[in-house]
Amino acid sequence: MMIVDTSVWIEIFTDKTGSAVKAFKAFVGSEDYALTRFTQMELLQGAKNEKEWRLLSDYLSTQLYVETSAHTWEDAARIYYELRRKGRTVNSPIDCCIAQLAIENGAVLLHQDQDFEQIARIRPLAQEYFITRI
Repeated sequence: MMIVDTSVWIEIFTDKTGSAVKAFKAFVGSEDYALTRFTQMELLQGAKNEKEWRLLSDYLSTQLYVETSAHTWEDAARIYYELRRKGRTVNSPIDCCIAQLAIENGAVLLHQDQDFEQIARIRPLAQEYFITRI
């Protein structure tokens, strides 16, 4: 399974050339993919107007989601804590939560966010950087 990060969805939704959609389809192929509720929240909060909110909400309601467990929160906080102790920072604690969900679910995380590269240095995070040119 693959988890697709918000950074990839933004690239896809704002793509005017079709190259991101084409690259996404080629990369994912027939593999199952899911989102996190964090991705749902981040995409919805970026809606420009009510019409875009409704379109996004309708689309997102059809997607598969991985859900948090009782230990997701503490394990995600531990990622942030350990990175900070090593002098590395991530821009968003939400990225720690998304990474932890990928780890818990044995999923590959598809992203365009350097935070996940940092996290992979201290956790067994299977991750791929999404490149739109194929």
